[in-house]
Formats: sequence, C-alpha cells, structure tokens
Amino acid sequence: MSKNGVAVLGVFVVDLAFRAGNMPAIGETIAGSGFAMGPGGKGSNQAVAAARAGASVSFISRIGSDAFGELAVKTWEAEGIRPRVAKTADAPTGAAFIYVHETRGDNAIIVVPGAAGGISPADVDAVADAIRNSSVFVTQLEQPVDAAFRGLEIARAAGSITVFNPAPAIKFDAGLFALCDYVVPNETEAEALTGIAVGDLAGARRAGDALLAKGAGTALITLGERGALFHSRDRSLHVPPFAAGKVVETTGAGDAFVGGFAAALADGVDPLEAARFGSATAGISVTRPGTAPAMPQRAEIEALLKG
Repeated sequence: MSKNGVAVLGVFVVDLAFRAGNMPAIGETIAGSGFAMGPGGKGSNQAVAAARAGASVSFISRIGSDAFGELAVKTWEAEGIRPRVAKTADAPTGAAFIYVHETRGDNAIIVVPGAAGGISPADVDAVADAIRNSSVFVTQLEQPVDAAFRGLEIARAAGSITVFNPAPAIKFDAGLFALCDYVVPNETEAEALTGIAVGDLAGARRAGDALLAKGAGTALITLGERGALFHSRDRSLHVPPFAAGKVVETTGAGDAFVGGFAAALADGVDPLEAARFGSATAGISVTRPGTAPAMPQRAEIEALLKG
C-alpha cells in the first residue's frame, strides 16, 4: 500500500479560555472580559491544521466516555479526520485552562490530558497501520513519552517522515532524537532541551547545532513573531513570519505551524518551502480566537503565500 497523508499521535482536550487584563495572583479574584470553550489539545489541533491544509489525516489518541469526548468525535467528523481513538470509562477526556491577555493575545496554559495520559506503547502498536501507511508521522509530549517513542520507532521503520514537537519540554531519553527527521520546538522548548538561550537567530543556530548533535535530522525552531529557523546540516535559513492581520490570540500558533508543515511535507514539498507553508498557516491562525477553530483552510494559506 502506498503511503499517504499525515498520522498524528497526541491529545485531545477541551479548551476553556478566559480573557483578562492580567493573571490573578494566588488568593486573588479578578473580572475577566471573555470566555470560550472549544476543541483543543496539541495533537488534535495539529491534526485539524493538517486536515484544513489539505492533508488526509489520521489521529491516534484516547478519550473518555463523556460529553467532552463527544465533542472530540464531532470535531474530527467535521474536519474529515479518521480517528484511531480508544474510549475509556475509567478516566475523563482532558481539559485545558487557557489564560489569554485581552489586548496582546499572549497566553498561559494548564493542560490535564485525562484519558490520553494513559496512552501506552501497546495502544500505539494496536493502530500501527495508520502510522506505517502515512507519509508523515507527527507527535508531541502531552501524552506519555514512551508512547511517542514507540510511534516514532514504527514510523522510522516504515520509512515515514517523522516530525517531533517536544512540547511540553519534559525530560526524555535522548535516543528519541535519532528517530526524528524534524524536531520542532519553540524558543522556550529549545532552550530547555539544549541549555542555550534562544534570544536571537544566532542563539537559535547554536541551539539548532546542539539538537543536531543529539541526533535530530533537522531542527526547525519556531520564534513567535520572528518566524522560524530551518537548521539542518547543509543549510540554515530564517523563515520569515507572515502578517495576516491583527493578532487576536497566539495559543494555537505552534500547532498551526506543525500541522501546516506536516501537510506540505506529505504533499512532497521541499522541506524549506514546507516550513514557509507552516509559517503562513501560523500567521493566519493568530488573527482568530481559539486553537482548532482558528486553523485556516488551504486556499487561505496559498493566497497569503502568493502575497
């Protein structure tokens, strides 16, 4: 069977987003200016971003048998995503508290993965066909590390392109890097993984060198409003940001980048051009509230790339 599309292993959570002028201190209660509830979770967000960017997408996860789990299923149905998802009555579907600054759009997040926190290597083995048949496999670290490791092992053995988003930046076996064609951290995650501050492009390149030394094929470090750095052994290039309008919320920007990048790779696009596609995807996403709901359609991304 020929390879096709993108497989994503990750977490679905329901985002509970609160807008306010500042975060409350311990023991303080403040008035907020807005609230929204919607689908989220890094893995699910990336799957939605890739699907809207034109990829055929499978999503691997675990959810609870509850109302939040029903929202997950409806989200994937609406986006044409094939769920390879186990349900359990033993744990709830995950949730995330998201604070969003009411004018700047920046954020702080607490994630509880719920049922997805119990994803095991055996669960990944049970749906290994989805990974083997994908052109690109994507995973992160909101689910257990050993599940991510197993997914990357399966993808590497099958010859699928592997994309690892080390978020959140927790400790893991350094051998994982050798399974990654692309490691895609943000500035904070890159510093946590390498001990090198990423305050500018020079710092990003030093961190990129350190990630390559750990075994990664290419380091693709996202730099927020400064775009990204594509850093491989034969080229190191700045990927500029794309301004698509006023910034409303940055919460899902990294997931938009990863999903758009993976979709373009699955189409056979040159990796550097795929990074530009990811940057444009992120540039549109920040002009809208929410995470998964903010992901743009392929036609919008292509229009922005054409200027």
